[in-house]
Amino acid sequence: MSSKSNIGLKHIHAIAPYVGGRPISEVAREYGLDENKIVKLASNENPLGMPKSAQDAMLKAAADLGRYPDSNGFELKNVLSARLDVPADWITLGNGSNDILELAARAVAQAGDEVIFSKHAFAVYPLATQAVGAKAIEVAATEMYGHDLPAMLQAVKAAGDKAKLVFVANPNNPTGSYLTAKEIEDFLIAVPAHVVVVLDEAYNEYLAADQRYDAIAWVKRFPNMILSRSFSKAYGLAGLRIGYGVAQPALTDLLNRIRQPFNVNSLAQAAAIAAFQDSAFLQQGFELNRAGFAQLTQAFDALGLTYLPSAGNFVLVKVGQDDGAGARINLELLKRGIIVRPVGNYGLPQWLRISIGLPEENAAFIAALKDILAKQ
Repeated sequence: MSSKSNIGLKHIHAIAPYVGGRPISEVAREYGLDENKIVKLASNENPLGMPKSAQDAMLKAAADLGRYPDSNGFELKNVLSARLDVPADWITLGNGSNDILELAARAVAQAGDEVIFSKHAFAVYPLATQAVGAKAIEVAATEMYGHDLPAMLQAVKAAGDKAKLVFVANPNNPTGSYLTAKEIEDFLIAVPAHVVVVLDEAYNEYLAADQRYDAIAWVKRFPNMILSRSFSKAYGLAGLRIGYGVAQPALTDLLNRIRQPFNVNSLAQAAAIAAFQDSAFLQQGFELNRAGFAQLTQAFDALGLTYLPSAGNFVLVKVGQDDGAGARINLELLKRGIIVRPVGNYGLPQWLRISIGLPEENAAFIAALKDILAKQ
């Protein structure tokens, strides 16, 4: 009997499942390490963890877990609505912002359609595209591994009526590249009205003051735009899986028609309400991130390593000239209890992505990297 199944659609069989950063417990088992001594800098998580305000709100909500969550997320949407200055019915809640990305693909694309995104962009874009049977159009990145929006626009125009969706990440994961407000606005103006643009801002809160712009104003202006944001990073709620999308009612209605009922649990909603209003925690995380970026990049400079400027909470660093460098250095780091992210699957086999951690976590990584490179 053949081991290959004939069950399922061909485009689903062709998908390579998303692989996240390795869990601490898994690395501890594999290498015989003490979990408490392992440093994880692989998944762009907030090194401060969950804010106390969110923990308290979650524990309070736990008393009512025998009941289904509010499927419409009334309270959280109202908090978001007031801050963002959009009607509550412009907001879609997701099981992480990843959910919003996949809902967008399901809502507007199907077999025969084309979805456009940049090379070296978030791995979920091609996965979401392939899951609906659409054709992925990957556009070459700039010399600095960022989005080439003029080239992406040409790809959209070349696709004609087949073009249905464009993913734009700002800042971009895993490269950390940043697009200016003018670059994004010019792109939105030029994209045909039948093409939906998802502006993925999972790392928006880490932008410096001079980099920030009003993306909500674009949502109000462009009916074909979806703004996607996350509570996983700056707000410290990665384990609860919650994010949201903002779009005009015509698009929001489509997303809500296909999202799962109760897709955001009660604990996540309660924690998100508290975290969203915890400005002190957000500022603490921002300052920690800036300091950590300086700590890491100063070490890279001292080691003579090339790295990319990053607008997120991670740094992409080149650890060798051969295509086996990333995997090789990653393995040596794992043996020393340091978990980072190899990015060979993003077409960057010579590089590693390092999430910015606490000062002592960054220092442990730097010490391990120095030791490894000295023995190469």
